Amino acid sequence: MSSKVFSAATIGLDCQLVEVEADTTAALPGIFIVGLPDKAVDESRERVRSALKNSEFEIPRRKVTINLAPADLKKVGPAYDLPIAISILLTSNQIIQINCRDKIFIGELALNGDLRPVSGVLSICLFAKAKGIKNIFLPAENADEASLVDGLNVFAFKNLKNLIDHLLGSQIISPHHKSNKVLVDGFDAGLDMAFIKGQEHVKRALEIAAAGAHNVLLSGPPGAGKTLLAKTMITILPKMTQAESLEVTRIYSVAGLLPNKKPLIAQRPFRAPHHTASGVSLVGGGSWPKPGEISLAHRGVLFLDEFPEFPRAVLENLRQPLEDGIISVSRASGTMVFPAKFILVAAMNPCLCGYLTDPDRRCTCLPGQIIKYQKKISGPLIDRIDLHIEVPKIKFDKLIDQQIGVENSDQIRSRVQKARDIQQNRFSHLGFFTNTEMSSRLTKEFCEVDQKTTELLRQAVSQFNISARSYFRILKIARTIADLAGRKEISFEHVAEALQYRPKVE
Repeated sequence: MSSKVFSAATIGLDCQLVEVEADTTAALPGIFIVGLPDKAVDESRERVRSALKNSEFEIPRRKVTINLAPADLKKVGPAYDLPIAISILLTSNQIIQINCRDKIFIGELALNGDLRPVSGVLSICLFAKAKGIKNIFLPAENADEASLVDGLNVFAFKNLKNLIDHLLGSQIISPHHKSNKVLVDGFDAGLDMAFIKGQEHVKRALEIAAAGAHNVLLSGPPGAGKTLLAKTMITILPKMTQAESLEVTRIYSVAGLLPNKKPLIAQRPFRAPHHTASGVSLVGGGSWPKPGEISLAHRGVLFLDEFPEFPRAVLENLRQPLEDGIISVSRASGTMVFPAKFILVAAMNPCLCGYLTDPDRRCTCLPGQIIKYQKKISGPLIDRIDLHIEVPKIKFDKLIDQQIGVENSDQIRSRVQKARDIQQNRFSHLGFFTNTEMSSRLTKEFCEVDQKTTELLRQAVSQFNISARSYFRILKIARTIADLAGRKEISFEHVAEALQYRPKVE
């Protein structure tokens, strides 16, 4: 007699229902899995065999065929262990027939029958809710993550025996309730804008970037504080909304990077890949595509130190996500789309030796070397970076000054939060959160300027040869500056400040 239970496959951030069917025939004993399983799924027959034996169940002395449908969808990972075990017990009549139409089973089995956590649980629960499936059976360690989705009955178990006892009615387990723990975002105590000496104009630029989610390029000699400023920027970013937290948590869940005992990510991510990173690690991919660094930095900061040292082919991969906020990973099996709305913070030296803009040390680079070094970053990529900031060498008097900065991160963050609140109210009916996400049409609608300011923009476009993309980015920066000032209209001084952050040579 055949049996069928339901599970789910994660495809990127989306899911598809998987039917786990089992049937026995009079042939040599063994468990055979069909339905395009990968190596991890194929090996589940040995895990299931041991888990059944050590949970005091019998292993059928017949040939057991497991079919994972749809058969043309590749099945990846160990999450099918539990539904395979349930289907075997059903088809061998070791448990009575149960209604599995409203149940999804996911979980990896240890050899002793314990249930181990799996990745992608949040996506599966959101999918189940959309499909009207109310009951989820999973490992206890995934319970808090699954309970983030309202309207589901989350049944969490530590081992296979307890789960079967629940299904048989001999030991009923109540649904897992949503955790009441309040998650707060915390930062390294050593990171605070007040501890950074000088660089007030850079802090101002980072405040604008944080408020409007604009991209930043920091350029200056070695030791000027570019890396410290980039790392400290995370302390002035606004708190994530519940929707943003769920977005980020879903990505980390699918990637298998969700921290233990932390079902919901409440702190904006900060990712800093090394300059030897490959294009696949940056944008995502693999034989079964997973999110890359740019998706792991979604709603947070992607910091690329030593920007020109990244291979040019790797950096060119950033063009689409910087423009569209998504990354499309295409493979022969299909195309997967991952979100990638991050703030790019890049840091670089002005030349190969690093001292081109240092007033106290002579640059030893030849003119050709300087041009070659700066040309490692293409024009189209530079054009997508909103704020270009010179980070000068810190004077000795500033270094030995015992006073802390004029403002700390909390003070700056409060202004950034107010500006973000204004933007969220402005775009609440449009489905996005920040000024940088405005299209060209919306930029014209929300960034109107008077005749005097229009003339300033006309002169800037003509003198600095500003592209159409840069023109709209300047307006978005000006909109953010006005939001920080609490102004509804964009004025002449807001646009003038925005123009200061464009590259000096176009």
